Amino acid sequence: MIAAPNSGAGKTTLTVGLLAALRAKGVDVTSAKSGPDYIDGRFHKAVTGQPCFNLDAWAMTEDRLRGLAQTERLLVVEAAMGLFDGAPPNGQGSAADLASSLGIPAVLVVDASRQSQSIAALVHGFASFREHPKVGGVILNRVSSLRHEQMLCHALAPLNIPVIGAVPNTANLHRPSRHLGLVQAVEQSDLSKFIGEALNLVTQHLDLDMLVSLSNDIRRPAGQMPRLAPPAQHIAIARDAAFDFFYDHFVHDWNAQGAELSFFSPLNDDAPPPADLVFLPGGYPELHAGKLAANSSFLNGLRASSRVYGECGGYMVMGETLTDEKGQTHKMAGLLRLETSFEKPRRHLGYRKLSPKVGGPWSGPINGHEFHYASTIKALGDPLFTATDSEGTSLPPMGLINKNHSGSFAHVIDAQGSQA
Repeated sequence: MIAAPNSGAGKTTLTVGLLAALRAKGVDVTSAKSGPDYIDGRFHKAVTGQPCFNLDAWAMTEDRLRGLAQTERLLVVEAAMGLFDGAPPNGQGSAADLASSLGIPAVLVVDASRQSQSIAALVHGFASFREHPKVGGVILNRVSSLRHEQMLCHALAPLNIPVIGAVPNTANLHRPSRHLGLVQAVEQSDLSKFIGEALNLVTQHLDLDMLVSLSNDIRRPAGQMPRLAPPAQHIAIARDAAFDFFYDHFVHDWNAQGAELSFFSPLNDDAPPPADLVFLPGGYPELHAGKLAANSSFLNGLRASSRVYGECGGYMVMGETLTDEKGQTHKMAGLLRLETSFEKPRRHLGYRKLSPKVGGPWSGPINGHEFHYASTIKALGDPLFTATDSEGTSLPPMGLINKNHSGSFAHVIDAQGSQA
């Protein structure tokens, strides 16, 4: 696991570089992302060409996590936030919990730009805070000079934790961000250049053989791995820069259970193909609201579909109107009596325990995650879910259901029956 004491330490850049460098060395490598983040895994996938599963230690049991992590390839897992940080107040579901469940070591990426000898106290604290996971090595990031590197390594020497390398501070590798995280890989015209620069940085400054030597076998599931049941037999899924928040483990689960999946692009004005269910994932439709509102083939095809389900951004597009951050209101599909707005952004964030209402696409309690900045101006009709937060505190009902059409701001992660 590539982890860090805090967000913003450079985990994603270094993970991308590591994946590219390992592939260049002929290592058969794949990746995973800790937690509910959709965006970082797309950068991994651009390098490896392999699915990048989200392994969520809050929403999934150990058997589920271990089952999804089984691979003949070398698996590199990118942590979320700081190593011991979890969304609930008790920290449950942290990257440390995931690494402990899988039985893998953590490599700590430390932003050394504003410290020298004090790094030893920080690393010692992380290495000794819990018995598991083991901190198997340290990557020094944003090192300013050779002398700075020598000071850091001298301070760390008594800890007997290997220093895998020291990476200089490289401003041109800082990726642009927006309100939900990094700008998506699919939107970056210089992605190949970024991957190449990250590859060169890692190749020049990290000991890849030392890194690989830290790896060990992932613990196998104790029982049969559960799967998330498909919401329909044939599912048409929107996928492009406006609708890219879709978990790869859905494809894995649903294909394994015989479901047929088709993909289409609303931004290309594709009408949804004939299917039992049209799935509009989350993403950034607010950035493309004018284009989507003008794409008549997409909207008319959506209105003609027999059953539509939307999450977060997809849910907003199913509504009557979407107001962008400039205050301009765009007409959407009108499948739900819903109006949403980004004019006065307000963050909504947290894990959700969801109980679906009869008639929706899901059966049985499920675990999900909510992260958006949209405000609901109007929502009329029956709710799709009753909901609690991660600690079981009741929340207002979520989403809407209108005959065969439904959606909510929650992103479904897994069936609650597969969560400890």
